[in-house]
Amino acid sequence: MKQIRIFTDGSSRGNPGPSGWGVVVLYPSGKINEYGGRADVATNNQMELTACLEALRAVEMKPEETDEIVMHLDSAYVLGGVTGWVYSWEKNGWKTSTGEPVQNQELWKAIAALIFRLKMKYTLVWEKVKGHVGVFGNERVDAIATAYADGTVPLLYSGSKEKYEKLYNNSLENMEHVALPDRKSPPKSTKPAYSYVSMLGPMIEVHKTWDECESRVKGKSGAKYKKVFSKEEEEELIQEWTLMSLLGDK
Repeated sequence: MKQIRIFTDGSSRGNPGPSGWGVVVLYPSGKINEYGGRADVATNNQMELTACLEALRAVEMKPEETDEIVMHLDSAYVLGGVTGWVYSWEKNGWKTSTGEPVQNQELWKAIAALIFRLKMKYTLVWEKVKGHVGVFGNERVDAIATAYADGTVPLLYSGSKEKYEKLYNNSLENMEHVALPDRKSPPKSTKPAYSYVSMLGPMIEVHKTWDECESRVKGKSGAKYKKVFSKEEEEELIQEWTLMSLLGDK
């Protein structure tokens, strides 16, 4: 099966603040294109959406014979939207289940229209990638997005897979997998907690100690909790549980 594989990411300094987005597109012919851009003031979610939008636009504008488009991203917000929310939002006149206007709806509308057009020609697959664990494709788009957010202009690659692999001294045969052996981490059980996250009904709270977390969830039916080991993991879990809660209301 011929695949176009795409990695996307967004970054915001301040959320909202100076921001950037990054995209890497791998075509079945072996050609690789990188894209990126900057916004003076935007949120992280807006940049995640922009990266997704620009990636799909790039594929539509520069088509190549393929059967499937595989999108790799680390944003639970975008993933939840494209695989569930967006269809309900369209039916509801771009209102949430509580009747509020959908945030970032102009970006969502543009993405929804692109998905509709592309799905008429290709199979479109969305894959969740864990961020900041050494996944080569994710690390590269993160570097592009972060550079733009920091006010620098990174060199964006366009060329063959062979030259790209030499440039970054990395094989792209399994670009979605961990390909940076120097970044291996010890097992999580040996690391101190960054925080504890609990969810009781739709309410999510962050606790600095296990005692605080335990006192909230102990004996409570349906309560969820998890130990996390970084700010990034904390934010990702909160996004994921928020999405699960909202999707469950639909």
